[in-house]
Order: sequence, then structure tokens, then C-alpha cells
Amino acid sequence: MSEILISGLRVETRIGVPDAERAEPQEVVLDVRIEPQLGFDAMGDDIGLTVDYDAVARRIAVLAQERPRRLIETLAAETARMVVAEFAARSVTVEVRKFILPQTDHVAVRFRLEAE
Repeated sequence: MSEILISGLRVETRIGVPDAERAEPQEVVLDVRIEPQLGFDAMGDDIGLTVDYDAVARRIAVLAQERPRRLIETLAAETARMVVAEFAARSVTVEVRKFILPQTDHVAVRFRLEAE
């Protein structure tokens, strides 16, 4: 299996259950693991046959800022659906980390989606 990993992507979004938490943007961090349609050995060094990770990262940043959300679970699922739909990935796993709870490094959710 061939995978592309975007690790530690920092994006701003308005997210949180209480209205006050969504009032100001906050930073969340995403790890995105993408399995392209073709294995790396079949790409022949052709960028058109892979997933453009720069374009994916920029699109995730836009998606995160499009609207407020209550749950990081929602952001993870929407991100995965977007990557599969817009970048022709075979599968994607998205982890979203939020820095909200005292005495913790972060809380995180992980969502995996396979193309139909």
C-alpha cells in the first residue's frame, strides 16, 4: 500500500459545543493519511497520477474556515469526504486534534473513509 501523509497541518476554525467557544477562531491540528488510486510504483514520476498534497492542505484550510461547527468529529468526516471526492483518493484517514482540556496535550478524533 502507498500512502501520502500530511502531518501536523495547523488550520483555524470556529469549533466547540458552547457558543462562546465558537465565537473566536481557534487552531486545530490535522493528520491526513491518503491512499492514492495508484501505487507509487505505477506513477512513473508523473504528478498527474498522484494526489497533490499541497492542494489538499490548502483545500482543508478553506474547508475548516467555511463555517462554524460544534464537533471535531464533524470536521474530520467532512474533511475525509472532501479528500475522497475532490482528489480521487482510494481511502483517507483524518485525525483532528483540539487543545481544549486542561492537563492534557490534546483531545483527538480519527475518521477513515474508503471510496465507493
